[in-house]
Amino acid sequence: MRTKKLVLNSILVALSAIFSYVEALIPIPLGVPGIKLGLANIVIVFALYQLDYKSAAVISVVRVIVVSSLFGNPTMALYSLAGTAVSLFVMILLKITGKFSIIGVSMAGGVFHNAAQVTVAVLTVKTIGLFTYLPALILAGMLTGILIGIVSEKAIGHLSRIAAL
Repeated sequence: MRTKKLVLNSILVALSAIFSYVEALIPIPLGVPGIKLGLANIVIVFALYQLDYKSAAVISVVRVIVVSSLFGNPTMALYSLAGTAVSLFVMILLKITGKFSIIGVSMAGGVFHNAAQVTVAVLTVKTIGLFTYLPALILAGMLTGILIGIVSEKAIGHLSRIAAL
């Protein structure tokens, strides 16, 4: 069983890295740096709901390291790790309460991911003015989080029906 879980986690890391790469190819010209769809988070939300918290965390961190190593730089890794850690922590807490839907959990993850990244950027470049991007990034996090939650919910439902066959 342990080997099966390792293989599944590895496949999910690869899938989330592919989603990150594809997302980098999609320009979002809204004039606010940092707005992304968050396609890799489909995999993370899936892991959070279908596997366990530890798997979701491992997949998240390994994906950030792989994607940053292949397509980014150390600064990107720092921002991504901060966003990932805070986002995942919030999503785990909200899921544990049982009071939020998968869409609500995903939306909160998107919002907190962006808030953490802006905070790290402010601390790194020592420019408090970067917080002016926060309202747009919070709105983007809400919208993309809802979208990711919907897609994740549909994927889980579809895969559950296939597994039942």
